[in-house]
Amino acid sequence: MPGSVPLALGLDTAGVQVPWYFRCPISLELMADPVTVSTGQTYDRASIESWVATGNTTCPVTRAPLADFTLIPNHTLRRLIQEWCVAHRSMGVERIPTPKQPADPDLVRSLVAQGPGLPALRRLRALARESDKNRLVMATHETRAALVEVAFGSGASEELQAEAMSVLALVGLGEAEAVEVVGREERVARLGKVLAAGGPLEARVNAGAVVEAAASASGAEARAVLGGAEGVMEGLVALVEEKAHARAVRVGIRGLFALCLAKENRPRAVSAGAASSLARRVAEGGAGEPERALAAVERLCRAEGGRDAVVAGAGGGSAAVTALVRAMSGRAAEHAAGALVAVVGGSEALQVEAVRAGAMSQLLLMVQGGCSERAKRKAQHLLKLLRSAWPTTDCIANSDDFLQPY
Repeated sequence: MPGSVPLALGLDTAGVQVPWYFRCPISLELMADPVTVSTGQTYDRASIESWVATGNTTCPVTRAPLADFTLIPNHTLRRLIQEWCVAHRSMGVERIPTPKQPADPDLVRSLVAQGPGLPALRRLRALARESDKNRLVMATHETRAALVEVAFGSGASEELQAEAMSVLALVGLGEAEAVEVVGREERVARLGKVLAAGGPLEARVNAGAVVEAAASASGAEARAVLGGAEGVMEGLVALVEEKAHARAVRVGIRGLFALCLAKENRPRAVSAGAASSLARRVAEGGAGEPERALAAVERLCRAEGGRDAVVAGAGGGSAAVTALVRAMSGRAAEHAAGALVAVVGGSEALQVEAVRAGAMSQLLLMVQGGCSERAKRKAQHLLKLLRSAWPTTDCIANSDDFLQPY
């Protein structure tokens, strides 16, 4: 609505005085979803969730320890705020929408307690798809462990296993559940079988998401077990290669990134075609997870045959250089710079190509900007590497201001 009061500001705006008891004590903004904590204080849900997520265990107002982290919706206060918004509509105040409440934990427990059955599993999947809040409610050991038993149980039908796998793909795995999956050879083999088979794409995507969740919650040894399982690497690469399925591409990239954190998996990934597939996605600009895709490319460049596979996948040395220079911005800049070091390191022609593609300005921005120290060291190393390719008339070529030991 033109002239409406921005609720994000929350304070007195455009002559409208917001009552103090409608404001969140943390943000001082008008509360859109007021919830009450164990101490009896009320906060906006987003603010108190952020407070707890950063490690705080006390009530922001009273400083008393929170007995638990249950957030109880304050429906009465929300209705009063909505009525106040309606009463001040003529002054440009918009009514806050009624927030959709998270799934009832008792409902989730009830569905889990029903045992393996399609109606209960489908209801759980519908709840998980509905919102992040629902997935957070469902992300308990009790729920995840029950889903693991159905998804990998020998007594369940294929339909039940597939349904349970789809819910696991949404709610993820904790460390304990990851151990239950990776620690059983037959369960790892099942993931590889589903991923490698020419079955329904949705089943392959769900299996890939479970692989990624298990790898992310595990250490290097467990990642090596997953990466060494028959069909896993090849299946993830096939997901990255999917032409018109954004979720499949994201899951494939995330899975390869997680597995390539283990050094043992990098030669396997190169052999499976991961380096060329990821490089192709980066070059085409179709990587749904650009930071993870480039991080995986950087790691794979260090494996035997990885650098050549990246160059081939991107469409040649010049195309690879152009793609990496183009990607050298934002959070992915560090990984793009690291991969570019490997690509141009042994080729003077590609070093000249990198300079022509605009690498210098990007690298100087990294050195002077707010990047991490590790990113700056990579940028400085690349600057030094490209120094011989700088035009002799460039004043930067005669300066060591930005060149520090790598």
